[in-house]
Amino acid sequence: MIIPNKAVVTLQPNWSEIYRGETITLRCEIKDGGDTEWEYEWRTTSSEKPSNQNELSIRSVSASHSGVYRCKGRKKSEKSSTDWSDPFKLTVSDKPQSVLTVSPSWLSAGASVTLNCSVKDQSAGWRIYWYKTVPDPSDNSYSYELLPGSSSGTEQDSYIVHGQTHTAGYVCRAGRGDPVYYTDYSQPKFVWSADFHPASLRVSPDRAQHFSSESVSLSCEGNSAEWRVMRFTKADRLSNCSDFGTVKGSTCNVHNLTKNTAVYWCESGSGQFSNAVNITVQNKNIILLSSVHPVTGGHPVTLGCKSKTENLVSNVLFYRNGHLIQNDTKGQLYISEASKSDEGFYWCEHSGNVSPQSWVAIKYSCFVRPVQSESANTEHVDYENDNYSALLHGDVCLYETIRGRKEAEHDSCFVR
Repeated sequence: MIIPNKAVVTLQPNWSEIYRGETITLRCEIKDGGDTEWEYEWRTTSSEKPSNQNELSIRSVSASHSGVYRCKGRKKSEKSSTDWSDPFKLTVSDKPQSVLTVSPSWLSAGASVTLNCSVKDQSAGWRIYWYKTVPDPSDNSYSYELLPGSSSGTEQDSYIVHGQTHTAGYVCRAGRGDPVYYTDYSQPKFVWSADFHPASLRVSPDRAQHFSSESVSLSCEGNSAEWRVMRFTKADRLSNCSDFGTVKGSTCNVHNLTKNTAVYWCESGSGQFSNAVNITVQNKNIILLSSVHPVTGGHPVTLGCKSKTENLVSNVLFYRNGHLIQNDTKGQLYISEASKSDEGFYWCEHSGNVSPQSWVAIKYSCFVRPVQSESANTEHVDYENDNYSALLHGDVCLYETIRGRKEAEHDSCFVR
């Protein structure tokens, strides 16, 4: 005999999406069942074989548990039962990965860095755990150390690192439930600094731009016996020198740059990070000759223009931030005393061939007490459909994004 009581399948925790590895409980509830003792029966299209209990607990749910679940209740003292419940569909998704973003990606010493971590279905009970990367050169990997205040996770999906002084890497992941179920770690994201503290990366030849067929030597200098040179490309690919060059001591020799415009830096087993440099790779006719390192204020600086067949070319046009600043027979742009007004994106043009553009930063050798920077001051320069965005931080202006005229020719900067 069918009785009017209704059976309902419920899920605990009642999250909108369940992921592989989580612990869940399916419960058969009898509406208005009172104190009656019930026996339970389950039907499911999944691989699970439920018992006659009112709860079905799965400690580490997998894709095989996906399916439709139905239940009904029978009074122990009578031969009567409820009808079958409405179908409850359980879908188990693959384990999610957290996604980390950092802002700014380039900074000056003492600036603050904002980390943002996102995960699918963000509102469903997730707490965020924040980590810094610690290089492990022995197996070309990283270990992760929790950042202060995040041992139990944070409800906020953002985290501010105050007073960042040098290049560093960060990851995040999310967790929920009891015991805590964690997402996969995010991919490491890096905050790069051009400053030489506490170690330095030297590039030979010292140029921000290179032809794709050229060889480059990258040397790490600092208080560690074990270094590795790292590279982060525009395709979000992180690799070490053994993947793209030849390792000799603390030097990485790259014999063919191919088309990998990228950011390079050094890491040590003691956790040190060097300054980072942005190397632009050109596969066409002209490159700008400028140092990979910031220019010291008050010192002279000379920019040149180089073709594949000549060290220097003459009759060159030089541009800064989209404006023509020199148009004569000279092959070089000479600045006798560099100042903040000389900062900007530079490129050269010769016989209709245009180089990529590179950022020339000016810094001063005087000591500046690190203080937390205020919100970034964003400067926009627009001309003839060009759009440059530069983030200004303290003493050094380093870019976040660049979009420009003839972008395929001007693809000078790796952008994060």
